[in-house]
Amino acid sequence: MKFREEKDSMGKLNVPEDALYGATTQRALLNFPISDLRFNRTFIKSIAEIKRCAAETNLELGTLEKDLADEIVKAAELVSKGDYDSEFVVDIFQTGSGTSTNMNTNEVISNVAIKNMGGIIGSRDPIHPNDHVNKGQSSNDVVPTAIHIAGCIGIVESLIPGLEKLQKSLEKKSEEFWGIIKTGRTHLQDATPIRLGQEFLGYSGQIEESIRRAKNSLSELSVLALGGTAVGTGIGMQKGFSNKVIEKLSKRFNIKFSESPNHFHSQSTIDAIVASSGNLKTIAVSLMKIGNDIRWLGSGPRAGIGEIELPEVQPGSSIMPGKVNPVIAESLTMVCAQVIGNDQTINIAGQSGNFELNVMMPVAAYNLLQSIDLLSTSSTNFALQCVDGLKSTTKGPESVQNGLAICTALAPKIGYDNAAKIAHIASDSGETILEVAKRETSFSHQELVDILNAESMTEPS
Repeated sequence: MKFREEKDSMGKLNVPEDALYGATTQRALLNFPISDLRFNRTFIKSIAEIKRCAAETNLELGTLEKDLADEIVKAAELVSKGDYDSEFVVDIFQTGSGTSTNMNTNEVISNVAIKNMGGIIGSRDPIHPNDHVNKGQSSNDVVPTAIHIAGCIGIVESLIPGLEKLQKSLEKKSEEFWGIIKTGRTHLQDATPIRLGQEFLGYSGQIEESIRRAKNSLSELSVLALGGTAVGTGIGMQKGFSNKVIEKLSKRFNIKFSESPNHFHSQSTIDAIVASSGNLKTIAVSLMKIGNDIRWLGSGPRAGIGEIELPEVQPGSSIMPGKVNPVIAESLTMVCAQVIGNDQTINIAGQSGNFELNVMMPVAAYNLLQSIDLLSTSSTNFALQCVDGLKSTTKGPESVQNGLAICTALAPKIGYDNAAKIAHIASDSGETILEVAKRETSFSHQELVDILNAESMTEPS
């Protein structure tokens, strides 16, 4: 590998000749050889757009020459589009403020602009990564701003649409399964009858609430830290800069962003990220419940519950021919486990705000954005490859008349103790509640049929 010699505020350093990042990024590469985890595409897009809008604003405020501003805007646009993602090389486990990634961005945009102008890459001339690309900014307000923007993009463009698709799929199945009466289950034991459609209505309701929680996260994350610079005071920033940049970002992403009313809060904490992650965790818990219920309801096909039939998407065993497993639901529940774990990491990161700065922003960002991506894709996949293809079987309806819990309908007529006695007799003898009740009560056959009508038990009387 060939190298070029560069220098930054700490001195000279060799940088790979073809790299569009610079010495500060190279130092981070040497300092943090920790993992293969990197910021995702949405984050890179977000931070590049901050640099673009900052250059436009600095031009308007008269603090940046037009030719330099124009070249920064062009370079930032290319970075935003993803043309230079391979140049974003800094590990997630780096400086806690994300300064290395902010400088990685500044250096790439600077060198892309210099290259386009026919200059020498790494020269920092005529466009300097700190003096020009980072003008009016600090890593301490840019990085949390980029995290919030990336989170909002993921929620608006992926998570909410994914959840809406799943909610509609579950609602459609609720309507399709409405006429199917089955035995309910509480404590994993037989309970009074319920419609299969009512079970799915419950799942649909969980996802409706999940969409509301995602929107709550959106309101948390749309408040941006930009404008506080180093410690919240706004030092080094031209008056009006942050407000103008945020207005431009709102237009670029078609999301209503606002400036934090308290920069000392928004830079010393990641409370909004912690709160948003809590909402994502709750969504994951809801999806875990739904995924596991689907697995159980489809268990079998002969030795399990088997009340629904899951789509067959792949062979289930390398040794047992014909076996089909609930792999889509299993995939979903593993995603949920990952998101719940991510939330714990973010909770710990949120406690690491020491005085004027949180020092675990990169790992909090990685986990938040990964959770959004995972929940988005898995919700859509679960809807398309599992829920949409579910079919009901006859097992649910067949179990109703043999169930013991329908004796609940007798309790208002003959009292709880007498109804319980009938249930115990039926359990011991293997008879149905109807058969025992015909002996143990004075009701006629038709009266008992009417009282023990399973459908009537699925609605309030």
